[in-house]
Amino acid sequence: MPDQESERLRRWRLALGAAAEEPIGFRLEGRELAMDRALESLYDAERRGDLAASSPTVARWLGDIREYFPSQVVRVMQQDALDRLGLKQMLFEKEMLEAVEPDVHLVATLLSLGRVLPAKTRETARQVVRKVVEELERKLRNPLEQAVRSALQRSTRLRRPRVAEIDWHRTIRKNLTRWQPERQAMVVEEMVGFGRKRSSLRDVVLCVDQSGSMAASVVYAGIFGAVLASIRSLTTRMVVFDTAVVDLTDEMRDPVDLLFGIQLGGGTDIARALGYCQQIISRPAQTVLVLVTDLYEGGDPKKMIQRAAA
Repeated sequence: MPDQESERLRRWRLALGAAAEEPIGFRLEGRELAMDRALESLYDAERRGDLAASSPTVARWLGDIREYFPSQVVRVMQQDALDRLGLKQMLFEKEMLEAVEPDVHLVATLLSLGRVLPAKTRETARQVVRKVVEELERKLRNPLEQAVRSALQRSTRLRRPRVAEIDWHRTIRKNLTRWQPERQAMVVEEMVGFGRKRSSLRDVVLCVDQSGSMAASVVYAGIFGAVLASIRSLTTRMVVFDTAVVDLTDEMRDPVDLLFGIQLGGGTDIARALGYCQQIISRPAQTVLVLVTDLYEGGDPKKMIQRAAA
């Protein structure tokens, strides 16, 4: 019981900070004290103000939190540091960037900084982005490819098949309600056939909103587009937009190049983007248009709906 009480006090002390030490009556030591200082540097920054003082300080702090906390917690703390303390300018430092735990939100931040990154930091930024992209691609590629190929190879079921085309298993299941016990027979009213597999290629147009509110989604969409582009049975095009429209189809071979071709920020004109997509679609019946957006339309909403319905 004393151990449980000590653990409870320890957790409260870490959560509430140094100001709670005397009221709680619990003093931290060793590793726990170092954890508390790392937390205090970020969450008590209004009072201490030391984390934002210099790049070396931030780099040391990043090393500390990676030592004391699991990766998921590290990512949350990094994002809080960027949001609460305005540390984006620290990403201009190569040494600091090398110390960061890469994640989707960090990639989105680097993309938003874009061309303002100094030359000495740009290559390190690309390495950080590539590490995150490769990790996500490993997780997403196989299930995505399987889903797409399964959809492309799905047979068209025939309702009036010839004898050689009858799918007997599906036909029996379809007519189970028509089993007549007294006759020990089934009255088949509807046949289901195998049909022919679709052999025609499909076109995919990926239309992605690159406004500032879409930062993390743009990262996933870029990887999604690169995977689709690698499937030979698809012809994939990628378009990004804010108030202007840019076609990034030529950059789709390398998801990192694709992401660095995106400029996060600006307004949103979905209607204009859909209008461009209409121009590049040559086979509407064989084309899938994927619109990735939060639907915060800066243009004319009625025009957007008309474009989507066309």
